[in-house]
Amino acid sequence: MGRQEKVKKLLHKYKHIWVFSYGLIYLPWFYYLEQHVTSNYHVIHSSLDNKIPFIEYFIIPYLLWFAFMFAVVFYFFFTDTVGFYRLCTLLITGMTIFLIISTFFPNGLAIRPTTFERENIFVDMVRALYKADTPTNVLPSIHVYNTLGACIAISHSEAFKKHTLVTWGSYILSVLIILATMFLKQHSVIDVMSAFVMAYTVYQFVYVPEAKKQPKLSRMPI
Repeated sequence: MGRQEKVKKLLHKYKHIWVFSYGLIYLPWFYYLEQHVTSNYHVIHSSLDNKIPFIEYFIIPYLLWFAFMFAVVFYFFFTDTVGFYRLCTLLITGMTIFLIISTFFPNGLAIRPTTFERENIFVDMVRALYKADTPTNVLPSIHVYNTLGACIAISHSEAFKKHTLVTWGSYILSVLIILATMFLKQHSVIDVMSAFVMAYTVYQFVYVPEAKKQPKLSRMPI
């Protein structure tokens, strides 16, 4: 088999790669918001935010989010096309809603600490995070929403049901990631709760209809 035929075979097998073209929409739009939403935005704040302590060690699970999302998305990309489409439908829907909200309802935070009680490598990592990521465009938290999306996809995967340790390890990491958004003062409780609401709502359209079909299909004669 020649190289050209191999390429054609791979493109046919992984034709769902087109989904990643959404990045050509999301990244420029998000970058535009990051550059232009710098003042005159709605400050998101809850009284609970003041009671949550800053804990720099949560920078580890916060940064692991990137590897976690990469691993989950590409696992489904290579092993479960249907699961991949459903996961990406949920993620893309939520991310688009987030962009629309940030465009018409500019928002940001004012809860990041300006001084730190301790000096260590974790605090240095948080400083680097603050420098790279502006405290704007936070509602709802995409960090939390996409984490929930990954958990939903995992919970609906037959393959993951055979690997209990991996599944529960993913859930535990997800909890730590969600907590990290608040303990690092990257998100308000409001951002986190709104991400849960959005994930639950989108889930009803992406996963629930398919789940309702399964009992009917199981009763069909073979």
